[in-house]
Amino acid sequence: MQLHLCTWIEVETYLQHNNSIIIPIGSTEQHGPTGLIGTDAICAEKVALGVSNNVKTIVAPTINVGMALHHTAFPGTISLRPTTLIVYVQDYVTSLAKAGFRKFFFINGHGGNIATLKAAFSQIYDYLDCLNLVNSDQVKCKIANWFMGREVYLLAKKLYGEEEGSHATPSEVALTQFVYPDVIKNAVLGEQVGKGHPIYGASNFRGCYPDGRMGSNPALATPEHGQQFYELAVKELTESYLEFIS
Repeated sequence: MQLHLCTWIEVETYLQHNNSIIIPIGSTEQHGPTGLIGTDAICAEKVALGVSNNVKTIVAPTINVGMALHHTAFPGTISLRPTTLIVYVQDYVTSLAKAGFRKFFFINGHGGNIATLKAAFSQIYDYLDCLNLVNSDQVKCKIANWFMGREVYLLAKKLYGEEEGSHATPSEVALTQFVYPDVIKNAVLGEQVGKGHPIYGASNFRGCYPDGRMGSNPALATPEHGQQFYELAVKELTESYLEFIS
């Protein structure tokens, strides 16, 4: 059930028995020579829809642009500043809270969003209290990172070992291949790949990670692996969602 495919009457009826909503959030950023720029949003949305099918909860429109300033030296990357993303998420949640939603389960596909989202949640709680919104004390937000689930992590280690890396990983590329098998990208990957460097600004990042990969070998990805990651992520986040709303 997707919010943008509902009428307002359907949403009003839904809110009579359920005040929770799933919000996919990702990023629009480079993912190495073979990874789609929309990888993080694609993965978050696919997993969110899978969880929704299990729990019959509305899925909000995906937040496709996140905090990816360190990737902006690569063409195609679009980023919000942390302060902008905080306000964006605050306005997003406030609109839904005014309608009657109270539980906000963010399924996240981008590590760079984590700190900013947590800061946004603190600001949201304070802002809604200041609005004197009815039952504002019932508003709760949770971030669930599909790629950090225990079973997902163990599968990535089993399939790829140290070549999983930490960005443009074969696990996330595999999931996009499962979603979009007709747009699988192939490129010759150099044997040398940057790893272990701290993340600073965009130009420094590109200097340390010239092709965008961070210790990863996405050539190992397959659509079949992607289906396995999808099924594990949906299972784990379904359980996390049910625990959150209980």
